[in-house]
Amino acid sequence: MGEKEQLLAAIERDREEIVEFLRGFIRVKSPNPPGNTQAAARYVCAFLEAEGLEYQVVAPKEEYPNIVASFSPAQPLRHLVLNGHVDVFPVDPVGWTKDPWGGEMVDGKIFGRGACDMKAGTAASIFTYRYMHRIRDKLNGRLTLTCVSDEETLGPWGSRYLVDNCPVVLGDCMLSGEPSGRNAIRFGEKGLLWVTFEVRRPGAHGSYTHKSESAIKVASRVIADLEALAEIPASPPREVEEAIIKGEPFVEQIWGKGAADIVPKVTVNIGVIAGGLKNNMIPSHCKFEVDIRIPPGVDKGTIIRELERIAGRYSQVTFVEDHFTAPAYCDPNGELSELVRRNANQLTNVEPAPIVSLAGTDARLWRYRGVPAYIYGPPPVGIASHDENVSVDDYLHVVRTHVLSAYDYLS
Repeated sequence: MGEKEQLLAAIERDREEIVEFLRGFIRVKSPNPPGNTQAAARYVCAFLEAEGLEYQVVAPKEEYPNIVASFSPAQPLRHLVLNGHVDVFPVDPVGWTKDPWGGEMVDGKIFGRGACDMKAGTAASIFTYRYMHRIRDKLNGRLTLTCVSDEETLGPWGSRYLVDNCPVVLGDCMLSGEPSGRNAIRFGEKGLLWVTFEVRRPGAHGSYTHKSESAIKVASRVIADLEALAEIPASPPREVEEAIIKGEPFVEQIWGKGAADIVPKVTVNIGVIAGGLKNNMIPSHCKFEVDIRIPPGVDKGTIIRELERIAGRYSQVTFVEDHFTAPAYCDPNGELSELVRRNANQLTNVEPAPIVSLAGTDARLWRYRGVPAYIYGPPPVGIASHDENVSVDDYLHVVRTHVLSAYDYLS
C-alpha cells in the first residue's frame, strides 16, 4: 500500500478509539459562557500525553487554557496549522431529547453540545496531528496543532491571543474542522458590526400623548429604517464573487432556503431591546442592540455613514459601536482548498464547493494576517440549538479528509 492507503487503513483500525474519543470529549462540559475550559483542556492533554506528543499550555487566563503542539523537520519547506476550539455554546434544556452532555450514540449519530460545533472538528485536528507525527520522518513541512478556548465569545483569550503572541501558530496555511458539510469548503466569512442605539424623549403620563413622543415608537421607526442597509451594494474581488455565485446551491443545502440570497448582502438583526417602565407611562428611554453582518466587498465606513444618516433623521437618537470584525476571505482555489476538495471527492464522490459562510470563526484571524485558512467539517446539525449531533460517518469522513490533505500539503 502507498502512504495514503496506510493512513486510511490506520484510521479504520482505530475507528472505535476515534469515536469514543469524541463521545468522551462531549461529556466534558465546556459551555461558553461561562467559559471555563480547564476540564476540556485536560482531556486533550491526557490524550497527547498518552501518545507521547509534546505540547505546551498557553493560558493568558487560568480558566482559558490553549494547547499548542508542533513538530518539524530540520528544514521545513512549509508550515500547516490545525485549529479547533474546545469551548461550546451554552445549553438551553428546552427541546433536547438526549442528554446534552451525554455523548449518546443513537442510530449512528453522536448527540451532545459541541458534537458538530466543534468538538468533532477539533478531534479531527487532534487525530490528524497524531497520524502525521507517526510518519514525521516522511514529511517536508512543519505541523502545528492549536486547541483553543474562548472561540464562542470572539476569542480574546483564545486564538486572538495566540496569533498576537505566539508566532508559531501562524504558519503558511490553516485548516479547521468547523461545521461546513461534505459539499462545501469555507474560504471566507461575513464580518460583523455590533452597535447599540439609544433613544431619549421627555416621557409623560400614558394619557398625555400630546406631551411626548414614545421613545419605543421612535426606536421602532429607526429599526425599520435600518433595513435599508440591505441595499448597500457589495464589490468583492472577482474570484470571490464568482465563488459566491457558484456556491449558491450548496449554501442553500447547508443553511436552508434563502441563505444564498443573504450571503452577498448586509443583514440586520435586533438582538436585544429594552424600554419603558409601566404600560401607562410614555417611555422616555429605549435602547436596542443591533447585529449587522457585512459581506466581502462592503467596508465598515459605508455602514457607519448610513447609520449616522439614519440616526440624524431623529432628535436624541445616538448609537455607539460595541464590536467590529471585518469580512475575511482567502483564495477560494488555493492549494489547500484544492487538496481538500480532491481528497473529499475521492473518498465520497462529492467535491466540496468553495463558499462564504454567514457566521464568523477563528479562521478570520489567520486570513487577516495573509494566511490562507480553510474550513471543512461536519454538517451543522442542531448547532446552537437542541439535539446537536454528528453522524459517525460524517465525523470519520472529516478525519480522513483532514489526514489525507495534511499529508499531501506536507509531503
